[in-house]
Amino acid sequence: MAVESFASKQKRARAIIRRLKETFPDSVIELKFKNPFQLLAATILSAQCTDKRVNQVTPALFKKYRTVENFAHADPDTFEREIYSTGFFRAKTKSIIGCAQEIVRRFAGKVPARMEDLTTLPGVGRKTANVILGNVFDIPGVVVDTHVKRISNRLGLTNHHDPVKIEFDLQKVIPPKEWTEFSLLLIKHGRRTCFARKPRCSDCRINSLCPSREDKG
Repeated sequence: MAVESFASKQKRARAIIRRLKETFPDSVIELKFKNPFQLLAATILSAQCTDKRVNQVTPALFKKYRTVENFAHADPDTFEREIYSTGFFRAKTKSIIGCAQEIVRRFAGKVPARMEDLTTLPGVGRKTANVILGNVFDIPGVVVDTHVKRISNRLGLTNHHDPVKIEFDLQKVIPPKEWTEFSLLLIKHGRRTCFARKPRCSDCRINSLCPSREDKG
């Protein structure tokens, strides 16, 4: 099997983006939020949990805790009960309240707009930071969640399994202006077509661009 050139991979990546945009013209983040800290909290809650479940929990949460300061002073035991249905509620409580406290203490109550600052917050890695940067501050970032990890490997855009290495691989073949939307497109594609156990290759709009498709012969 011939090794794909870098130029060919970039061209194929652009074609993948075009087709996915046609398939998902409304590629916006599915988590509901009205300000940067709400998205930060919702993203932390979404770990090992569906966006649908998070969106069921956050309306009451955001109505009660209206500011970063409110979150910073939340009672942990009460907060755990309020987010219990999202799973891993103790760790998530510690991260969200800890983030709020650090943002109040170090950033005057405002969510920072730099990767270097965001990743110093409790429970915030590059994936969560890129969600915030791309969807709040319009700073492009590749979000590597389980869907992006799985599909980018199937598409042959990376051969790594470490999220940071995948992020850097995708940054090389995807135009920077497309980083945020590309992540959202792959996530939607993973939820609707390219499933982990049994991908629906016959219904896939990017079938002909995928080296892992079932009917590749």
